[in-house]
Amino acid sequence: MVALRTGSRSVGAVDGTIGLFQNLMDSKSLYLTANTESIYYATWIDLKIGPIVVESPPNVLGVVNDFWFRYVADLGNAGPDRGKGGKYLILPPNHSGPVPEGYFVFKSPTYGNLVLGRGFMENGSTKPAVDAIKQHMRVYPLSEAGRPHEAKFVELSGREMNTVHANDFTFYDELNQIIQEEPEDSYGPDMMGLFNAIGLVKGQPFAPDDRMKRILTDAVAVGNAAARAIDFRSRAPEARIYPDGHWNTPFIGGSYQWLTKGGARNFDARTMFFYAATVNTPAMAVAMPGVGSQYASANLDANGEAFEGAKTYRLRVPANVPVKDFWSVVLYDTQTRSMLQTDQQFPSLSSETKPKANADGSVDVYFSPTRPADGANWVQTIPGKSWFTIFRLYGPLQPWFDKSWRLPDIEKVAAR
Repeated sequence: MVALRTGSRSVGAVDGTIGLFQNLMDSKSLYLTANTESIYYATWIDLKIGPIVVESPPNVLGVVNDFWFRYVADLGNAGPDRGKGGKYLILPPNHSGPVPEGYFVFKSPTYGNLVLGRGFMENGSTKPAVDAIKQHMRVYPLSEAGRPHEAKFVELSGREMNTVHANDFTFYDELNQIIQEEPEDSYGPDMMGLFNAIGLVKGQPFAPDDRMKRILTDAVAVGNAAARAIDFRSRAPEARIYPDGHWNTPFIGGSYQWLTKGGARNFDARTMFFYAATVNTPAMAVAMPGVGSQYASANLDANGEAFEGAKTYRLRVPANVPVKDFWSVVLYDTQTRSMLQTDQQFPSLSSETKPKANADGSVDVYFSPTRPADGANWVQTIPGKSWFTIFRLYGPLQPWFDKSWRLPDIEKVAAR
């Protein structure tokens, strides 16, 4: 979240100005596993100035997450406005006064919050969603309610920006920003006790001596390695969508809070999600046929081997993909967990791009450093660099949930 805020500040998408990818996001922007099909918009709000009004546009999937990346509210299709648009009021953690009528009201446990949403293309065009977002999306203090508010947007398509957190000692400096800015009990006594134990204490400078700095430097390296192992070589059988396959679900247990049936926190499951992804909402975790989106990630091919950028692979997407809207497949760099940077602006392919289909309606997608001779549907890779992919279903239908439609593993094939 600190890295997302830093990225938002670097482009001015704060304090009521909304960052908008009106020409879609491409691989120049470092965002954890963003996609190339949604019209993203995002801004950072600080509730220390008081309650904030967010006017949400129609027909979007939006969410508010607090500074610890916990779910606060859904906006749009999965929210209480049900895709019609509406006014949301986000209250700060210390709010105790009256609450005006006419808003969907939510209270955040933290002052800092991310507001992020996605509009959708229509017939391959971003214009309808962009126009709706620009017309309706506004963010301003409640104290300014009733006044006209001009549109405040900054275009982000094609811009280089980094929203990925540090994987070295400066990770602790990022963490300390939240600790110093937020209520001391905002993450609960146990987590705050862990932070305190390594010198991260609200109201005190973070100044580890040489001994502690060496320990923490090793710790963040081990933590990063552990997160990578959990994410890219998961040993959890419940992570697999198909017991005999290699597609994983990002929401083990179907809980956006990563809770077991007994109510315990599954920390490995939470790490598996947040090391490679962002945004926390029940709309992504629960089965809601026809609403929201579902995700399947693949780190290994059909033989259980990691993907190599120098080799050629094929994903055969069966006919009749169970989606109300569309499907897509995007490639990511295992180092940055952001879109793979190649000669292609968009390292992806989707049903929106009208890919060439086989006679039976299936679609073959090839992943390789050079385009195969018969590879009309091709996503480029880089020799010497590993990658992983996410298959997305927008408006997923029942055959996805009951597994009567199955996504096969990605196969290594001979270069053509």
